Amino acid sequence: MRTALRVVLALVLLAFLAPAGSAQAAPQFDQKALFDPHQETGYACFRIPAIVRSTHGTLLAFAEGRKDNCGDTGDIDLVLKRSTDGGTTWSPLRVVNRGGGDTHGNPVPIVDAKSGRIVLITTYNKGRTDDKGCSVPCPRTPHSQYSTDDGRTWSTPVDISAQAKLPAWDSWYASGPVHGIQLQHGRHAGRLVFGVNAERSDGTNSVENYAGLVYSDDGGSSWHVGAVDNYLHPVGGTFTQKPSEVSVVELPDGTIYAGGREQSGTDIGNRDYALSRDGGETFSQRFTTIPDLVTPMVQGSLLRLDRPGGKRILFASPADTDRRRWMTIRSSYDDGRTWENADQGTRVTTDWSGYSDLVQLSGPQDRNAKIGLMYEGGAVDARDEIRFARFDENYLGWKRSPGVSTPDVASGQPARILGDAGLVPGKFGKAVELKNGFVRVPYSPAQLVGSADFTFSTWVKYGASKDPQPLLWLGGMGSTAPQLWLRAEPASHRLIAMTTTAAGSKSVTTQSAYDDQKWHHVALERSGGQLRILVDGAVAASGPDSPGSVTQTVSFQLWLGERLDGAQHLSGALDDSRLFRRALSTADLTAVRAGKPVSGAVMELRFDR
Repeated sequence: MRTALRVVLALVLLAFLAPAGSAQAAPQFDQKALFDPHQETGYACFRIPAIVRSTHGTLLAFAEGRKDNCGDTGDIDLVLKRSTDGGTTWSPLRVVNRGGGDTHGNPVPIVDAKSGRIVLITTYNKGRTDDKGCSVPCPRTPHSQYSTDDGRTWSTPVDISAQAKLPAWDSWYASGPVHGIQLQHGRHAGRLVFGVNAERSDGTNSVENYAGLVYSDDGGSSWHVGAVDNYLHPVGGTFTQKPSEVSVVELPDGTIYAGGREQSGTDIGNRDYALSRDGGETFSQRFTTIPDLVTPMVQGSLLRLDRPGGKRILFASPADTDRRRWMTIRSSYDDGRTWENADQGTRVTTDWSGYSDLVQLSGPQDRNAKIGLMYEGGAVDARDEIRFARFDENYLGWKRSPGVSTPDVASGQPARILGDAGLVPGKFGKAVELKNGFVRVPYSPAQLVGSADFTFSTWVKYGASKDPQPLLWLGGMGSTAPQLWLRAEPASHRLIAMTTTAAGSKSVTTQSAYDDQKWHHVALERSGGQLRILVDGAVAASGPDSPGSVTQTVSFQLWLGERLDGAQHLSGALDDSRLFRRALSTADLTAVRAGKPVSGAVMELRFDR
């Protein structure tokens, strides 16, 4: 229902929001398996896609050909396929950098538009046969090679460790993986730039993370380590961020936007970014997380479209909060300051999916840009194959609505109602009735419950369905991701609430589901190490809470009426839903039940309009 509605809205709004000259074209999309281990001889798995378009219009698609298994440290070749017709047909697979028992991976192709030369950066380490990770310290070395004949032949790889790697980076080093860029604006126009991440060890353990940029001013003949940001991650301790797998785009003013995979830091969000305003030599803004850009911990790719009529950056990544699935394209129209949410973006597949790269197939004169997406995907596993999808901007849509709005009295920014929903008489004024919809509450730092006490309060009326029905979901999903949720399970005659933190999970359950299609006030409260559910003013369940933060690390999501994967929905009505970052007193709870103002709410949805 939600997907169909999104398509209809996109078509209706297309003529009004699309750049001139593109509104009449029908949306285009096709895809095929490009690297399939069942179709290629000698490889058990293909991973880590990267793609560029040469100055002659040839597409060069690179991947790691993993000979023995899908592990990261085995016998791995860098392989290539070429297309001279925009991705309709492809050449046979050929090896451009043979591992010979070692790991040759992390491809970063870069096109020098001035000379036509295509540079390929890769990273090596000693191969293993046991599928275990690289031992610490891990001597990973970057290499460079190039093609001057449109990717038909390649030079012998050259070790560029002395130029593109700092001596302290002994625990880890990784180029990209994703295409690099050539700057087009400002005094550094013509410079080649790619992203790296690295780690430093204490001789036994990795203790510090680095994310940075490497650049060349001579077409890739020599390289320099430029901007670097670093974060300590002490053994056995916590750390705020660990940016890695850096993808770069150039903004219209010449600023470099470096987007990274955030890996297990306590700062909320699985993506981070930094800015460089001097051509990649230093960071003017160090890496900071993007809390509400929902993605699991996985590499993502960026592409700034080069076309008339606007500035649009595309971001490709799985859009599930914890698992690698639902490859989705999301856009930014303000140079990466804000991004579409997962419902505004375009889901390319419902399959499992992982790493990706993006390439523009059309020239800068085309107002309806044509785009290629190379990504890992599969019905069983994200590593089943590497696919190549082609589509245009009409397929992506243009600035989709984030949903019907309802005021959030506490934050001042509207919450969004998506799917099948409507207004009905409520406990106080109007209420929202959800049939196959949910309420998405936009991110606000005030809503980060963390490890503090909290109170969630709502009026609910339901009972037509016996399926599990979420009332609140905050944080992530799965057995280990920090999260907080409250769900009705009428078939089991109960309400159940759960908190998951780094210390584990704890839940409490009531003895009734209250599914009599009458209004009931339900409050979930964490106070003094205890978790309590109160129904109509009385404690209906209580027990120990899991100590620690329920909002660290994961992408921020605060939903009412639906589980984050869309598998469970509330069939009923909500009214006067509030969230407090404190445990309410008995007097405050009584006031909330009466619909009266109570200070300190970080979310307050009345649903009157």
